[in-house]
Amino acid sequence: MQILSGKEVAQNVYDTLTEEAKHFLENYGYAPTLAVVLVGEDPASQSYVAGKKKACLSLGFGHKDYHLPSDTSQEQLLALIHQLNADSSVHGILVQMPLPDGLNPDQVIQAIAVEKDVDGFHPQSVGNLLIGNPGFVSCTPKGVMEILDYYHIETAGKHAVIVGRSNIVGKPMASLLMQKGRDATVTICHSRTKDLPSITRKADILIAAIGRPHFITSDMVKDGVVVIDVGINRIEDASRKRGYRLVGDVDYEHVSPRCNAITPVPGGVGVMTIAMLMKNTMQAAMQFASKEVK
Repeated sequence: MQILSGKEVAQNVYDTLTEEAKHFLENYGYAPTLAVVLVGEDPASQSYVAGKKKACLSLGFGHKDYHLPSDTSQEQLLALIHQLNADSSVHGILVQMPLPDGLNPDQVIQAIAVEKDVDGFHPQSVGNLLIGNPGFVSCTPKGVMEILDYYHIETAGKHAVIVGRSNIVGKPMASLLMQKGRDATVTICHSRTKDLPSITRKADILIAAIGRPHFITSDMVKDGVVVIDVGINRIEDASRKRGYRLVGDVDYEHVSPRCNAITPVPGGVGVMTIAMLMKNTMQAAMQFASKEVK
C-alpha cells in the first residue's frame, strides 16, 4: 500500500514556483501578486488567510490583505472587488468563503474578473473547464490531479467514483477526470444515491468529498483501489492538547489495508489546495505579463 503524500507533492510544486517567481521578477520587474479579501472574524477563515499569506511570502510572491468588518455591505464588498479588478499590480483575487450572513457569495464570485479568478469559481472558469478550454481550475480538484500525476496513477479507462457533488470539489473533479487525455469513466454519488456501497465497490479510483468523518468504510471499497480522501473533519479527542483531531471522510485505519494507494488526513489533499492557489496565481501573472508585452 502506497501513501500518497500531499506534503511531498506540494513541496515539489513550491520548489518549482520559487524558481519561476525568481525568473518572473527578473524578467518583468514585479512579483506575481495575490489579493485576499476577508470579511468578518471567523477564526477558521482567518487561519486559512494566514496560510495563504505565508505561502505567498515564502515563494517571493506579492500579497495584499483586505480585512473588512462583518457589517460590510454587499455594495462595499463589490466596490473593493471592482477596484482590485482594475489594479494592474494585482494578478489574482480571492475572497475568503464563507461570507457573513447577508452577503451574496454568487454575486461576489461573478464580480471577480475571470482573468484574476485564481479560485476557479467564476461561472466562466467553470464553463471553460467543462468544455475543456484553458482557464483556472478550482484548487482542491486541481490538487487531486497533481497528486495522481506525481505518483503516476493512471486514469485512462479507469472507473472513478466521486462521493460528493459540490461545486468546489465534486463537479469540477468529475470534469477533470473525464477530459480527453484523462479518459476516466466517472460516476458521481451523493446523499440521494441508492445502495452507495454497491457503487463505491466498483471504483478503481475512489474520491471521497462528502464532509462526513469516516464515512467510507472497508466494506465500501474493493481490493486494490486508489483512495483520495478530500475530507477534513474535526472530531473530539480528549487525549489531544487541542481537544480534537483531524480525520478524513475515509476510515483510514480499516480502509488502507485494502488499497493500492491512499492519501492521509492530514498531510494529503488539504495541503495541495494552497499550493494550487499559488500555481493559479503564477498562471494569472504570466497571462497578464504576456498581454502587457504585446
